[in-house]
Formats: sequence, structure tokens, C-alpha cells
Amino acid sequence: MHATPHTRPAAVAGMFYPGSATALAREVRQMLADSAAPAATRGRHVKAIIAPHAGYIYSGPIAASVYAPLAEGGADIRRVVLLGPTHRVAVNGLALPAASAFATPLGIVAVDQAAVAAVAHLPQVVVSDAAHAAEHSLEVQLPFLQTVLGDFGLLPLAVGRASPEQVAEVLECLWGGDETLFVISSDLSHYLPYAAARATDDETARHIVALDAHIDHQQACGATPVNGLLLAARRHGLQAQLIDLRNSGDTAGDRSRVVGYGAFTFSEEASSAQ
Repeated sequence: MHATPHTRPAAVAGMFYPGSATALAREVRQMLADSAAPAATRGRHVKAIIAPHAGYIYSGPIAASVYAPLAEGGADIRRVVLLGPTHRVAVNGLALPAASAFATPLGIVAVDQAAVAAVAHLPQVVVSDAAHAAEHSLEVQLPFLQTVLGDFGLLPLAVGRASPEQVAEVLECLWGGDETLFVISSDLSHYLPYAAARATDDETARHIVALDAHIDHQQACGATPVNGLLLAARRHGLQAQLIDLRNSGDTAGDRSRVVGYGAFTFSEEASSAQ
């Protein structure tokens, strides 16, 4: 039984991104405007994306590159299934919040209760407000989603100890049609020197584009949900595309120890493709 429904407040506003609604809206819109959607993404329905989750000064432009196509082609999307790794609270399985909505400075996003009901029977799905309370990997995606999609329902899942197959099973329960978008929140390599990070992240990107679900946690902090998506994408015949691949040494950081960021889309192949 759940307690009285409540809203999860923004935990990292003013740290990972601006705490003022006006400043946040301006920054997100500017990053989206600066990010031209690749021609190859136009005219395709994007079913899933992978986006990074650091502070916007570091990874915001890379995230914007994968959200920009949604501003053009995301009109049908009504439900976002958002998965990211837990950084602060250990959890077995995939954790739903008890909260009925999530807040950011841009407003409130309702948790999709029909989507909750669709996965609540799975043994790997648990409820943990603690796993969500201070978790940034999901929260930092919300202002982008609020800006490019407007009104949508959210199913937020904080992924802890689980197998890629368990993640893929959850995705299958929620696959739906054009109304459902999957967002996987993950950074890539952590704290390598710049050149080593570039080489490592290039190799990781090749595996992701090939839908090779053998990414490890040194390659991506969100390896478990990434691998789960790759399994599901392969089963559904999706095609992955690398949109942007940079690191904190390219954006706002020192090059001696960097964090890698990748942006990917997953779409059905163009109708002319064989």
C-alpha cells in the first residue's frame, strides 16, 4: 500500500542545472538551439535515446544534441519511460518511486500510473522513494523533456542490481507504439586522461551502435539499463545512431581526468532501407 500521493521535489536544482525557472528555460532552449539535429534523424520516429546526466555545464550540450530531434519529431510522445543508475542508495532491481509526480523549476510531471500498473507485477520492480530522493541521473533529464515534449506522463525507474534481461523485460511490458519514448540516462568513462577517455568512449560507442549488450560499468555508469535497451532494440529491429560523443575536457573541464558523454538515438530503419 502506498502512502498519500506526493511530489518528489527537485533535489539538484541550483547545482546540476539552474534553480531559477527563467534561467533554466533560457539555458535549455539555448542548448537545443545550438544543437542542429543531424539530417539522418529527420523523418524517423525515435523510439529510445541515451543521454548523459552530469551538470549541464559539462554534459548539457551533448544531451541537447539527442533531445533536439525530439523537438521536431516528438509530437506523438505521451509517455516517457526514464531509466538511470542509482548513485547514492543501493537497491535490488528497478525502483519505482512512491511519489505520484516529480518537480523541477519548470513545473510538475505526473507519474504515469497505468505504466506503473503495467510493471508492478514483475519481481525485479520494487518501490523505493529513498532510491529517487537525491538521485540526479533521472532528474537532470526532466527539464529537457519538459521543454521538447510539453505534456507527458513519466515512468521513472532507478536501476540498481539487476540483469540486462530484467531491464529488457520491463521495457517489453511498456514498449507500446509511437506514444512511448525510452530514455536511458548514462555517462560513459570516468576520470581517465583525455586521450584514454576518447579511445575508450569511441570503442563503447561502436558497441552501442552495433547493439552489442556487453557494456561494463567502467565503460558506462548506466551500463545495466543501456544493456537492457540494447537487448530490446535488437529484438525490435531498431537502428542505433551516434549523435554526439565528447567529454568534460571538451566542454568545461580539465583534461587530466575527464568524464565521457555520449548521445544516441534508436529508431526503426527508414522505410526505403532493406
